[in-house]
Amino acid sequence: MSFRIARDDLTGEPTRDLLRLHLQGMQASSPPGHSFALDLSGLQRPDVTVWSAWEGARIAAIGALKALGDGNGEVKSMRTHPEFLRRGAGAAVLETIIAEARARGFARLSLETGTGEAFEAALAMYRKRGFVSGAAFADYVASDFNQFLHLDLQTGG
Repeated sequence: MSFRIARDDLTGEPTRDLLRLHLQGMQASSPPGHSFALDLSGLQRPDVTVWSAWEGARIAAIGALKALGDGNGEVKSMRTHPEFLRRGAGAAVLETIIAEARARGFARLSLETGTGEAFEAALAMYRKRGFVSGAAFADYVASDFNQFLHLDLQTGG
């Protein structure tokens, strides 16, 4: 399936609805104090770029790239709309994020996520694209719940 991927200014209701669903899901799947999902204001910061995937007028997925200021980037706010699960929308957004990180000359792309069944599909998608488990980064602190994945952009993998 081919999706139209576009930079998203977060003003449209479909995007805001999917972001709300994402935040609710992260809070429901994470122990208190362990959800680091960005809210609308966090995604509207100048160091964050958001993309959305569309099928016609229907939003299929969202995702964001946060510049960490150290020559690296972070994947944020990846969420596929429930009606588009396992159809490649999230992967299309992730591939856009990876391409943009490479174009910006970032050395590494990282992400923080949780553990457990709710995170397995996303983890499989990241690993399929070359992300590997690694140490905490930026201001994150490792815990029994979270995990960190990294993609080295300098070696092409």
